[in-house]
Amino acid sequence: MLTVPTAAGRLASWLGLAGHLCALPFYLASGLVAPLWAIIALLVVWLGLLGVCVWAIRARSAWGLAVPVSAVGIWLGAVSAGEAFLGWTA
Repeated sequence: MLTVPTAAGRLASWLGLAGHLCALPFYLASGLVAPLWAIIALLVVWLGLLGVCVWAIRARSAWGLAVPVSAVGIWLGAVSAGEAFLGWTA
């Protein structure tokens, strides 16, 4: 998809990166609930989303704003599913 770089897109991509960095403490704090293999998997997903965020910054794309929303949704879904189906408890 071709996007036209604009000042709004540039600002949105940087705001997406800031929001994504704010999600990191939640991923790191998962150790209170999740086993080590799940924490490693979550951090790999977080790093993959960081790559998407960097791509959005380089492309000056507003899609960077979707990254922190996705990061929080993935983390919440993974921890909730682990609690419901795998018996993870704090």
